[in-house]
This record gives sequence, C-alpha cells and structure tokens, in this order.
Amino acid sequence: MIRVVIADDQQLIRAGFRALLEAEADIDVVGEAATGPDAVARVRENRPDVALMDIRMPGGDGLWATEQITADPDLAGTRIVVVTTFELDEYVARAIAAGASGFLVKDTEPVELIRSVRIAAAGDALLSPSVTRRLLERISGRLHSAVSPQLLDALTDREREVMVLVAAGLSNEEIGARLFLSPLTVKTHVSRILGKLDARDRVQLVVLAYESGLVAPGFTG
Repeated sequence: MIRVVIADDQQLIRAGFRALLEAEADIDVVGEAATGPDAVARVRENRPDVALMDIRMPGGDGLWATEQITADPDLAGTRIVVVTTFELDEYVARAIAAGASGFLVKDTEPVELIRSVRIAAAGDALLSPSVTRRLLERISGRLHSAVSPQLLDALTDREREVMVLVAAGLSNEEIGARLFLSPLTVKTHVSRILGKLDARDRVQLVVLAYESGLVAPGFTG
C-alpha cells in the first residue's frame, strides 16, 4: 500500500485529490495539511511514501516544507511531488533544488496524478510531460551548487552510459533496450550510481549530469 500525505491550502483541492487517490486499491491517504509547518508535522507523524506538496501555502510554503522534509534523515523514505498551478521555471528549479522528486501542474489529467504517486513511491523521477526536458535543460544552469566533473570519477564506464540515458529521460526498460541489458540490471546500475553520488533520486542524477558537464543542454539521448 502506498501511503500519501496531501498538503494544499485549499480544502476543495485536498478533498478532490483524496477522493481520486483513495479510489485506487493500492493508495491510502494518511494525512492532510493546509500549511507548510502542518505538512512537515503530518509527514513526521505518518512517514508516508509520497507527499503531494502545494507551493503556495501560508506560514512556510511548500518549498520550505520540502527542504525540511528532505533534510531530515528519518524521512528519507518520503518522496515529494510538488503540485502547483504555476508552471514557472523558478518554482521548478527551487523545488528540485529543495529535493523534490517530481513536479506536476494542477491541471494534470487524473490518471497522470495517480501515475505520479506510483512512480515517486517506486523511487523514480517524475515531471509533467509538458515541461520535462525543457525544464531540465533550463534549470541546469540555475541551480546554485557548483559540481566538479571529478564527482563522476567514481563511476564505471557502464554507469556513465546509464547516467547519460537517465539524463535523456529514458526509463529502465528503455535504457535496457538501448544497452542490451535487462531492466533489473539497469535498476541495479542506477542504485549504485545514486549511492556513489549520494543522490536522493533520478531527478538529482539528471541535474548532476547537466551540472557536471556529462551532458549538455539540447541533449536528447
């Protein structure tokens, strides 16, 4: 069962998300919050697999709450999917820099929202299809952490190949087909890369790939 906390200052939005998600047999909404501090408290109480996080909330917004959650080692099992009405690069850049695993706009189709929860719970990266590659290319130069190319020295040649294809937005199945590997083998490579680079998830791997110069803006795989 995938456990979810919903954080949004609009009760109608929370109720709609809850109804949509709880109609799925494998998803359980275990908490709701209307402010940033409440979101952090609900996550600490319930230890959900996924937190759906609005950006604009009173008393500490969703970006602040995301930073608090991702900075807490005890909450490492919780993935944050930022859900907002604002499809603006600055918000996405800050959300990903804060440690979010995904970003969706509120007019996303219901099936995509459900899919995003499942993807995030599985530890994969998720962004709205309309903004994925454009966003990753544009935010690569806007995150304020300097990354040395030497960071990647710990990776094997195969792991670099896999990371390049992760940066292109390919799934484990697609990477496997490209490199003649099984999806399970690709998953193992991705897990090792995450460990070696101390990265939280695939979103951070993509950002690191751009910032380290492993791939350049405009790369499509």
